Amino acid sequence: MSGWDGRGLVSTDWVAAHLTDPDVRIFDATVHLRPSKPGPYVVESGRADYEAGHVPGAAFLDLARELSDTTAPLGFTRLKGAALADALGAAGIGPGVKVVCYSTSTPMWATRLWWILRSAGVADVAVLDGGYARWVAEGRPVETQVRTYPAASAVIAERADAWADKDAVLAAIDDGAVCTINALSAGVHSGEAEMNYGRKGHIKGSRNVPYAALLDADGLYRSDDELRALFEGVGAFERPRVIFYCGGGISATMDALALTRLGHPSVAVYDGSMSEWTKDPELPMETGA
Repeated sequence: MSGWDGRGLVSTDWVAAHLTDPDVRIFDATVHLRPSKPGPYVVESGRADYEAGHVPGAAFLDLARELSDTTAPLGFTRLKGAALADALGAAGIGPGVKVVCYSTSTPMWATRLWWILRSAGVADVAVLDGGYARWVAEGRPVETQVRTYPAASAVIAERADAWADKDAVLAAIDDGAVCTINALSAGVHSGEAEMNYGRKGHIKGSRNVPYAALLDADGLYRSDDELRALFEGVGAFERPRVIFYCGGGISATMDALALTRLGHPSVAVYDGSMSEWTKDPELPMETGA
């Protein structure tokens, strides 16, 4: 991928060549999940990472506080409607801009921002392939100056089909038209790992494409052929609709980006994911591959 290909990823070369474009908005969306007991983790803002160094001109967007409904019982619950429009406008995301998302850690934070924006109707948004780590490894310039973009009047057109709720996931278990895919690790999916979200295993009938398998040794998304093989292996292209889930609707967006790149026509993310599902003992789960 040599530049901005319109399919969700953008190269470091393209970003380096467009750092001063007035219509480009670059955002560091880093979050850290720190292990805790009781677990599975506590949320830590990545603002300190941003202040220590970032892509020149980039601003910081706090996914947990600025782009999540902090009144909801589950962390990272997506904003909707006017609240979402207000948050995007405050960040400077308005009509006619190109948005680049990146993270200093796992790309799941950048893909979460990408999915939020894409589902809100933001036309030109992409994830920096390889993230900040690749940017630095290539010797690209960095800065520590805190940046913001001028506020804008965001116009959103929310796509309800980009998200799935608990009822939709439950209905999908017996629906041959929907493929439900878990983006968590194979060990968490099977229930063999110690790490879990309250109950071990996975949503009944769901398949597994771990988000880490989507990246090569350099932290770049694998080729289209390699990604297609992963998703063909779980039958994603045999079903007209695919729902991804994970622990809290974050790493699932890495899978959602990959399958969207490959042209699947109907991809959704279960926002509540295991954080919601495991709380109800009546919702079916199973262990094993």
